[in-house]
Amino acid sequence: MAQTLIILTAGIDLSVGAIMVLTSVVMGRFAIDYGFPPTIAFLGGMAVGALAGLINGLLVSRIKLPPFIATLGTWNIFFALNLWYSNSQTIRSQVIDQQAPLLQWLGNTIEVFGGRIAYSSIFMLLLFVIIWYALNWTAWGRHVYATGDDPDAARLAGIRTKRVLLSVYVIAGVICALAAWVLIGRIGSVSPQAGYTANLDSITAVVIGGTSLFGGRGSIFGTLIGALIVGVFRNGLALLGVDVLWQEFTVGVLIIVAVSIDQWIRRVAS
Repeated sequence: MAQTLIILTAGIDLSVGAIMVLTSVVMGRFAIDYGFPPTIAFLGGMAVGALAGLINGLLVSRIKLPPFIATLGTWNIFFALNLWYSNSQTIRSQVIDQQAPLLQWLGNTIEVFGGRIAYSSIFMLLLFVIIWYALNWTAWGRHVYATGDDPDAARLAGIRTKRVLLSVYVIAGVICALAAWVLIGRIGSVSPQAGYTANLDSITAVVIGGTSLFGGRGSIFGTLIGALIVGVFRNGLALLGVDVLWQEFTVGVLIIVAVSIDQWIRRVAS
């Protein structure tokens, strides 16, 4: 979701995975090592996510660095901070369950028609609906599309494109912090090594979901479909016993095919 918002503005964020893992470590350390109430630990992680997004947004909107270069740099910075702050140590699931069960809450499940559905899946769908509404039924959403499609025309139309870009990156940082909460619930522990493929996976899901890398065109629900395709594809290859190396190879091919189709559509449309 965070990557979709940024790509809609014709940008790209290589640091989303690093932000997610860093904020999960912050939540874990605040709750377990510092003894803060789980609610305060959660809010601390959210604040760090927003701050990381703000840094990316300032680099892109104010200093005018290319998004690829800016987020490549911050990805290395956040990753290094993550290893330093966590001391490269994992906070075990049993400890979190005893002292901060709120952080694992999204990992709980409910029974629906005989099957088990995690709270995180319901939370994800609700967040998709909120972002869909913001993109399609608010002035901010229209400004995001306009900024990605043609920033010069948007600026001439009175849209404060720098403010729009800044807001997009901050919101993306907050979404990454929410993803950290989901990550803790999913794996049960807080690991500085978790989610290392999230950067590639997020771009893959967005591109396969039909959002143009050139900005201004795409749908948040397309990203949902793209994420499901990538997830089912990876699980299918794993069930077939395909080596992890070739799983990554195949996902890379999917990205190339999806971008090629996007460019072909743009040429036909023009």
